Amino acid sequence: MTEQTFTPALGRFALPRLYDSVIALTRERLWRSMVAMHAALRDGDVVVDVGCGTGSLALLLHRIEPGARVIGVDPDPEVLAIAQGKPGADAVEWRAGMGDALTDIVDAGSADTVVSSLVLHQCPVPVKQAILVSMLETLRPGGRLVVADYGAQRTLPMRLAFRMVQFTDGREDTQFNADGALPGLMSEVGFRQVREAGTVSTVTGSISLYTARRG
Repeated sequence: MTEQTFTPALGRFALPRLYDSVIALTRERLWRSMVAMHAALRDGDVVVDVGCGTGSLALLLHRIEPGARVIGVDPDPEVLAIAQGKPGADAVEWRAGMGDALTDIVDAGSADTVVSSLVLHQCPVPVKQAILVSMLETLRPGGRLVVADYGAQRTLPMRLAFRMVQFTDGREDTQFNADGALPGLMSEVGFRQVREAGTVSTVTGSISLYTARRG
């Protein structure tokens, strides 16, 4: 995976300036607050936001725990520029890099928590796997993973709503998530205590909150 092959924000339409407005339709305040709750950051913690995009989650985590070291990682210079222009952005470390090469950016075994939102559903299965492996390598033993992303679309209304996501991001990459297969892949790469901690119904489908630990 190279910096030329990442999936941009909003998929093939790649309109980063509209990203925050579009994501607001997904009840993002609710699921981002759920991510922050399960991340449970403490003073001195190191947290890495993988695929941080325009920085909304990374900035929220810093506001909740100013004593934590928050590192936002994204391969897209356009969305990083947006993140760096937001109020409070100077308190977050913004790094350009790929989700499957996190140890090029953060020392292996150094992060207390890794978070990610609306990234993995866009990726081909081998890339999903490589990103999860990289997340695992970045975490210290016992470290926590918190992922908010599209998961199993369990009802007909959610499956119909999710077609909007599949139209923008492609069915081939997204169906894996819609089938509820992501937790199994997390376990397969070595995460422990993998669970779906909650779901949020949105106009674009059901977003799941997954938590796990490095053994």
